[in-house]
Amino acid sequence: MEACSVARIMSLGHLDLRILHKLLALSPGSHMKFRIDPPLVETETVVQDSHRKFREDPPLMEAETVVPNSYRKFRKEPPRMETGTVVQISDRKFREDPSLMETETVVQNSPELPLDVLMDIFAQLEIPDFIRAGSVCSAWRSACTILHSQPEHYKRRQTPCLLYTSESVADNVACLYSLAEKRVYNITLPDPPIRSRYLLGSSHGWLVTADDKSELHLLNPITGQQIALPPVITIEHVKPVLDDASAISKYELWDDLDVAIHDLDKLRDCLYFRAFVFPDPSTGSYIVVVTLFPYSRLLFARVGDCKWTLLPPGQDYEQCIHMDGLLYAFTRTGQIDAFDLTGPTFTRNVIADEMENYISGMDGWMYAVQAPCGDLLQVCRGAEVTEDILLETDKIMVYKADMSAKKLVKMNGLRDHVLFLGRSQSQCLSAEEYPQLKTNCVYFTDDDTYISRYKNNRRDIGILNLENGSREEIASELWCNWPNPIWITPNITRMNMGVYK
Repeated sequence: MEACSVARIMSLGHLDLRILHKLLALSPGSHMKFRIDPPLVETETVVQDSHRKFREDPPLMEAETVVPNSYRKFRKEPPRMETGTVVQISDRKFREDPSLMETETVVQNSPELPLDVLMDIFAQLEIPDFIRAGSVCSAWRSACTILHSQPEHYKRRQTPCLLYTSESVADNVACLYSLAEKRVYNITLPDPPIRSRYLLGSSHGWLVTADDKSELHLLNPITGQQIALPPVITIEHVKPVLDDASAISKYELWDDLDVAIHDLDKLRDCLYFRAFVFPDPSTGSYIVVVTLFPYSRLLFARVGDCKWTLLPPGQDYEQCIHMDGLLYAFTRTGQIDAFDLTGPTFTRNVIADEMENYISGMDGWMYAVQAPCGDLLQVCRGAEVTEDILLETDKIMVYKADMSAKKLVKMNGLRDHVLFLGRSQSQCLSAEEYPQLKTNCVYFTDDDTYISRYKNNRRDIGILNLENGSREEIASELWCNWPNPIWITPNITRMNMGVYK
């Protein structure tokens, strides 16, 4: 039976100390043996391919690297912060590095922790710690593998991370800045390269991206799973233009008055506004809702659908949320519509034709979010024009939607809550459940309506304190301005696509 070493447990320096104490208390030590290993360099490299030998990287910085099945060279990161590399975890085999510290204590002939105890503990970890735990020993690896295959038992609510690209890494690598650890991880993603895509939205750990043919994909950066959404030509007012070889060379985009011809990579500039991902209880999968230009109409598709479905007439939609089994859509004129997507037909019900003091475009960007207590909130994000003619967030106001009175009631801050705003799904989180976050603050990313037209502009990213109005940066500007950085909440779920074939 493979032994788990105390030293190897202690090497997980980022694990919550309370969990470490619990692990160590449950790890009986007997027949202790000491051995001297070669000095450990600051960079520990764990290689996935079981046929390759471990090797040491130059001691440039503290970093943890987990590499997929490839022979690509290790890349040096800018020494501005602790940097690690995390790759697809779904099919990875974890291995141990025999040289973890100068003196390593090995527990021999001692009983291992029960599997159910390990699973209970690992289910409380943030995903980076979860991945580290799986590399400790075979018993821990088994517990992590089972949890990964049964994500409903992985209970830990994950702290949102900032996903972005960087000129210091390859075009197919995304950077994930962990707010919980204040640390960057590099993630190798499947083609097409993430640098060539538009990021239209994110929710529940999934990105919605548009590639250079204006096709949409769901992408889970943590597992590396990518799912093609229905073809763009199944959208009602998009028609293909074929060349002599009967291949699609351009697109026709129809509206009520005219038709325009677009190159394959240009259609996404004038077709997609924003995308949302919601759980689909009827299938155990997800629904993707997209807001379209030019009239901000809604269309949706379930994972596995062969075409997009345009929702009943309605326009000027800016935000969507999914509450109590219904899709709620918010217009820029204050109207709130509800759609039931579970039946064979889809109807639009007007919940509020107009809120008394709705947030207009003159006030700023409007966001809709459900608070942990169930209240419906609307948020107004205002901005000022800087000297270099860029928009910079300078105020954020939070309102509770009083549906019976059909008006917005201004709130005096968030108290013990935190907001996340941007191109991703808006979130309101309890600061008590996320102690690494700043209470009564709003974490925001750039969200200009026509953001793709300003690819080279500096991005409006930061933290705004609602109590005193002060603003601070999240981290040094390590990101490329395009594609636009976006919030994402890590998720280890993989969808079983076999059920959709």
